[in-house]
Amino acid sequence: MSKIDTIARVCHEVNRAYCAALGDTSQPLWDDAPEWQRESARLGVVLHCGGEFGPEASHARWMQHKLAEGWTYGPVKDPEKKEHPCMVPFADLPREQQAKDFIFRAVVHAMRGVV
Repeated sequence: MSKIDTIARVCHEVNRAYCAALGDTSQPLWDDAPEWQRESARLGVVLHCGGEFGPEASHARWMQHKLAEGWTYGPVKDPEKKEHPCMVPFADLPREQQAKDFIFRAVVHAMRGVV
């Protein structure tokens, strides 16, 4: 497994645990996650391994990837319709959603020198 995949897996599982703490149990295990979800995590890892970017950049990169895949804003996450409630600027996200980007960045930075 590559360094990027290892870090992306950990980021995904930390995010899954955080979501579960918020009552969102819809996040699958890394091994069960669809490829688009795993690729999204990998792209976030590549971003943060490539420089000192804040959580806003992480969200912007995530949104850019989603838009390129045809996703739009929707009040509820729906992979079939490609709709997501976080398809808004970082500043407009609820705090608990902003926290995901802070946590993701922190995990990447903690692991990038270890793995």
